[in-house]
Amino acid sequence: MSHISSGHTPPQEGRFKRSLGWLEILFIGFGAMIGFGWVTLTSGWLIGAGTMGTVVAFVIGAAIMALVGLVYAELVSAMPLAGGEHNYLLRGLDPRLAFIGSWGIVGGYIAVVAFEAVAIPRTIAYIIPQVNSIPLWTVAGFEVNLVWALIGVVTGILLTALNIKGIKQASFFQTSVVIFVVTMAVALIVMAFINGEPQHAEPLFTGGTAGIIAVLVVVPFLFVGFDVIPQSAEEVKVSPRKIGILVVFSVCIAAAFYIAIVLTTSVALPASEMGDFDLATADAMGALAGNEFWSNVVVAGGLAGLLTSWNAFIIGASRLIWAMANSGMLPRWFAKLHPKHRTPINALLFIGGISVVAPFFGEVMMVWLVDSGSPSIVITYILVSVVFLVLRRREPDMPRPMRVGGQAGNIGGTVVGVLALVTTAAMFLLYLPGMPAGLTFQPYIMFGAWWLLGLIFVLRIPGGIKPGPQAEHDLLTKLASQKRAPKPVKD
Repeated sequence: MSHISSGHTPPQEGRFKRSLGWLEILFIGFGAMIGFGWVTLTSGWLIGAGTMGTVVAFVIGAAIMALVGLVYAELVSAMPLAGGEHNYLLRGLDPRLAFIGSWGIVGGYIAVVAFEAVAIPRTIAYIIPQVNSIPLWTVAGFEVNLVWALIGVVTGILLTALNIKGIKQASFFQTSVVIFVVTMAVALIVMAFINGEPQHAEPLFTGGTAGIIAVLVVVPFLFVGFDVIPQSAEEVKVSPRKIGILVVFSVCIAAAFYIAIVLTTSVALPASEMGDFDLATADAMGALAGNEFWSNVVVAGGLAGLLTSWNAFIIGASRLIWAMANSGMLPRWFAKLHPKHRTPINALLFIGGISVVAPFFGEVMMVWLVDSGSPSIVITYILVSVVFLVLRRREPDMPRPMRVGGQAGNIGGTVVGVLALVTTAAMFLLYLPGMPAGLTFQPYIMFGAWWLLGLIFVLRIPGGIKPGPQAEHDLLTKLASQKRAPKPVKD
């Protein structure tokens, strides 16, 4: 069983190997957030909102994500268990609400993993156009080519195999690639400082409030990933308090990274020329250095960001799926751990299978999938903010090594929880039809299909389970009585 303990009592021995240090877990969270958006989306931000308008949007968005990060930080320090929010929601809310919150973030993770499988070959095609060969078919106007698709397939297989091998191997890969991305970002900053033209950053604001909101609505997608840290909490060798601190710190450094990229890109090229480039940040680097080689270096950095994001979400999604299966909410097949490597092998194989299939659906459909996953992620953030407040009131004496607002008082933490709830709820409203982040009909169909599938599982969860430290044990016992899960054994 997934032992839900009071405070931070260690979970059952033998479930996962504790092999990650603080730097490795930080790079898993940071690497999940940086992705490839900073290469492909920067020009749109600068054109739509202006240099300072974009910076303002990121400051606001980062502040919202930091509030959510603080909520996660306290909860993970109190319950450092694999599956992260699944455990918090099951302890403080009804099991069906726990499923909804877990299902939302799983949908977001899987959407990102699928998207990375098409983003990798798209990025390589920027450097080697010849990969667009041997046409197969067209999906939503996008021509899928065999060589192009096979690049995503092979990458998916390799990353899945790496993660099955063990979290230590996956984190070593993550750390190595993140170091390359950071080095490339530092080089871009230095070149901007030496060769950048400040007047290129003008106009500082365009599009007014609407321009800022247009950038703000992509923030949940860009910053999703800090929540991967709680997913692997049982594989970390640092104290629960430090895990909580690392959650918040990862959000801060990701915000600094994005803002630095925006500022350096803005002084490299005039805003009027931004729309002429497919990958504006890469072309900005080439313009600053006066050599196309450096454009390819940035593309390589973007490729590295894709790999770190993909790798991190494989880690996060597999642990969360494992936790849900371990609670009887998903088929028990997903709860299997590798006998030697102690990794959730079947969950990893399932996610790897999605990675292998995704490239054959083309880029357009994967973009729709990612768009459909963003509001699902925000639903989870809303519920985590709710359970933070519920547990503050219901279990005030629960040990919280990293307590928001300090150990002495409760007001500061409550304020943070309320602000996190209000801001995430407001952000969800932006995705509704007619709002600035309103989706096209295709993502809405995918969003509806994902939650319809979730409804099938949530209806199987028995009612009458009271929240609390024994919630998962009670749930498993009731499921066992209905022959849906093996009867749990007490620790």
